[in-house]
Amino acid sequence: MWWLISYLNSPELVAAFQRACGLYPAPRTTETGRVRGHDPGNTTASKIQHRKGDLVATGRSLSQDDNSNFNHTADDCKMNQKTPQYEVRNWPLYFLFVVSATLGNEVFYISFLPCIHWNLDPFLCRRLVNMWAVVMYIGQVMKDILKLPRPTVPPVVKLEQRVDAEYGLPSTHAMAATAISFTLLFSARERVQFPFEVGLVLAVLLSGLVCLSRLYTGMHSALDVICGILISALILGITYPHWSTLDVLQLKSPLSPAVVLVLTLCLCYKYPELDHYSTTRGDTTIIMSASAGSSVGYWVNHQLGQTFELTGPFPVTLPPITAVTFALGVARFVVGVSMLVLTRQMAKWASLRVICRCYGVSPSDTIARRRREVEVPYKFCTYLVIGLVNSMGACRVFSMMRLL
Repeated sequence: MWWLISYLNSPELVAAFQRACGLYPAPRTTETGRVRGHDPGNTTASKIQHRKGDLVATGRSLSQDDNSNFNHTADDCKMNQKTPQYEVRNWPLYFLFVVSATLGNEVFYISFLPCIHWNLDPFLCRRLVNMWAVVMYIGQVMKDILKLPRPTVPPVVKLEQRVDAEYGLPSTHAMAATAISFTLLFSARERVQFPFEVGLVLAVLLSGLVCLSRLYTGMHSALDVICGILISALILGITYPHWSTLDVLQLKSPLSPAVVLVLTLCLCYKYPELDHYSTTRGDTTIIMSASAGSSVGYWVNHQLGQTFELTGPFPVTLPPITAVTFALGVARFVVGVSMLVLTRQMAKWASLRVICRCYGVSPSDTIARRRREVEVPYKFCTYLVIGLVNSMGACRVFSMMRLL
């Protein structure tokens, strides 16, 4: 058993998969003899910034020697960044897996989940957002409790740098892809008529591509991905029998908004503290606050009797897609995403300045913005408003513009 776990967690296995898919480290240079790709510059530079921020945040002043060491290492990183760190020999697979990897990023969530709300059924979006928040919080917390590292470079080639300071197990991309794909599959079966076998194949295909993309990009071991799938499947299995009950409580209980807001905010503040800065706490706050805002918005819609949901009897037969319905769908998507992007910029600008003023720090101070007392409330407020706009504001704007 331990041999199998060690094998699945091996970076050599990830490297072998990358080579099989045509992704290789850049060849040695003739001038320095270094292996390009041995140390991705962005990764080391990011860790240098994190270390400097941690020292300052803990009250330690940087000595001249510290700054000299940091700057010397950073200069080496900049030299490495000027040359490619990897070589692609199979471009179709490269584009396939890079695009698949984006299905677990903020850009995908802020577009796909609202699109389900605006163009299909808010009921489905509510289910997806709820499960997305649950699995992502559990996955992120497990990462920072277990503290298992990501695959090492070399032999692995890493294509992403932003989250490299995070720990590896479990893969939250794999968790989210599994949860979203199969929550949509099982929830849509209750609402609309479609060939279940086709939906099952699509769910397996999409979640499988996302999982394989984490190996291709070098961000997770096979063990990270497998554990992410199994944990997500376990959560789905435990919660599935209670989805209908949770729907009733979420929409009809007078305590629902207060419970959701207090619970999510407490979970964000109680997030495990690390010995270095990483994006996990901030990303988790974004997810929890967006889901809280959406939940409150759905509750308000239900109280007002204007939910914008499909009307039964269920499952309904969806009308055929015509040129007119397609154009309306595109218009709703463009208008809705524009509203969310504008809301994000305005809410972030306002909340960041209010919070920073309360603590007497500058909004442009990156180190200060990483402190828990600043990062959590400003991101929570920003994405809480985005969740409200998604669930309440967008469809009402569509009605005024006659896009529904």
